[in-house]
Amino acid sequence: MNFQNTNKPSKVVLSVGDESGIGPEIILKALYSNEIPENIEYILVGSKKNLQSTYKHLKSLGLENLANPKNLNIHDLKISSSNNDTKSSYGDSSFQYLTKAIEIVKQSPNSALVTGPICKKSWSLAGHYFSGQTEVLAKSCGVKNVGMLFTAKSPITGWRFNTLLATTHIALSEVPKKLTTELIHSKLNLFKDFCNTYTDKPSLKVAGLNPHAGEEGILGHEEIDWLNDALITWNKKNRSIELLGPLSPDSCWNSSVKAWNDKNAEKHDGILAMYHDQGLIPMKVIALNYSVNTTIGLPFIRTSPDHGTGFDIAGKGIAQSQSMIEAIKAAVEISNNSRLLNAH
Repeated sequence: MNFQNTNKPSKVVLSVGDESGIGPEIILKALYSNEIPENIEYILVGSKKNLQSTYKHLKSLGLENLANPKNLNIHDLKISSSNNDTKSSYGDSSFQYLTKAIEIVKQSPNSALVTGPICKKSWSLAGHYFSGQTEVLAKSCGVKNVGMLFTAKSPITGWRFNTLLATTHIALSEVPKKLTTELIHSKLNLFKDFCNTYTDKPSLKVAGLNPHAGEEGILGHEEIDWLNDALITWNKKNRSIELLGPLSPDSCWNSSVKAWNDKNAEKHDGILAMYHDQGLIPMKVIALNYSVNTTIGLPFIRTSPDHGTGFDIAGKGIAQSQSMIEAIKAAVEISNNSRLLNAH
């Protein structure tokens, strides 16, 4: 996948996420890196005081490769909280940082959003009942059909590995209830629009829901009851798309491993997974720290590192920043093609 440099974003807005996690650390590391694009205005949304204290603490641990907050453009939010619960306070702050970052991006043509990791439990304790940042973004932009796409560019072959989720942050027991023909069609439409920005004839795969894609009803009925027909119906209306599936989930990503490691391997443009872990496990195993969470269907590009808050290693100076670097790079690279943008 080679995006054309036709509409390079002038701004990348970064919300720092939960400040009790590794978000501030990986942002300071990433903004120091010579891997991120130059000639871009980077705006951080968070607490200037926290970023400065994070910088001083990491320096005291002997870390040198850090961006100094005094040289950064920080939209400093001072959030007062009457709640004595620290976890709740951090949850409220990270929510406010995200909403302000969204506001800045919506008001700034030709900009992209990169979000730091948040803690959903902390959001809940603070009274913000969303299952993730994707859902906040969809509501803030008034968009119903958004997709959680995980993307990674292989440092070996340059191939971009894409996995889209049909369902996102819901319990596994709820997945079969949420999956419908209409949902699959809507996600495939998003996937097609995304892939059409760089190829006229995308090649897509769809994983089955059940082991061995149901094995003709022996291991589950969803495939033969409706999923097979849903894919056939959609493909008839989108004949330029090579669509394969439903495929056995345990082997669906085998070709992705080959494409990631071998320049001569047969390439595909994306895989649609039925639920969160079905798509994320192969994504993280194959791409490791290069995987990036991308929300498609918004009026702007949003990316995020494909990992959590790392509370257990926060403040130790050992958090890897590669996924944050890749999130910044992907935000710029994907935004380079204006056909992905619905509003600006």
